[in-house]
Amino acid sequence: MGLLSGKTAIVTGAARGIGKAIALKFASEGANVAFTDLVIDENAQNTEKELAALGVKVKGYASNAANFEDTAKVVAEIHKDFGSIDILVNNAGITRDGLMMRMTEQQWDMVINVNLKSAFNFIHACTPIMMRQKTGSIINMASVVGVSGNAGQSNYSASKAGMIGLAKSVAKELGSRGVRANAIAPGFIITEMTAVLSEEVKAEWAKQIPLRRGGTPEDVANVATFLASDLSSYVTGQVIHCCGGMNM
Repeated sequence: MGLLSGKTAIVTGAARGIGKAIALKFASEGANVAFTDLVIDENAQNTEKELAALGVKVKGYASNAANFEDTAKVVAEIHKDFGSIDILVNNAGITRDGLMMRMTEQQWDMVINVNLKSAFNFIHACTPIMMRQKTGSIINMASVVGVSGNAGQSNYSASKAGMIGLAKSVAKELGSRGVRANAIAPGFIITEMTAVLSEEVKAEWAKQIPLRRGGTPEDVANVATFLASDLSSYVTGQVIHCCGGMNM
């Protein structure tokens, strides 16, 4: 049996990148997976097929995670389709980088809404279900820049710092009901977003990392699997850095 057999997981923003890697790892460990993205396009449909090939129940849902009403509706639909919600991974996220003095209100609002408000929306909708079940694992995808900050990313850093505070607060509120909440803070992870960087820039990043390499989406997925499973049954309110020692 897999580490997550019999459990149902929601992974937001899972059509590609880290979210997709998490969904695939969960499915390989026996979890049924409901994933969301803004649209279920060809890319998301392919993700759905890859997950289904692992022999678990899978369905992709088109949903604007930043919209409170949309989220409430899709969580209710997922609960009806799957019967339970045991794991929630708040992974949906975007970047709109820029120096503070040049950042627009729209750049700020978009990042805060997609990265942070979406997590509030999903936790708000899933909490009653998990409380009734008296079990659940909530995982917020944060970032090392949510701990250390980063020039040119004040909006992104603030949203990821918020994800950490949100996880810790939820852990304190829901611990007595058997619901855990934690955050993962990835460092430099090789994804489609970072693949556009030059080899020189990647090499400079690697020099700052004790393990001398960028991480993979699978590295993050492994940490998420630990937090989603009963292996971490006494872990809550924590931030696990998955950064090769980049931030200590």
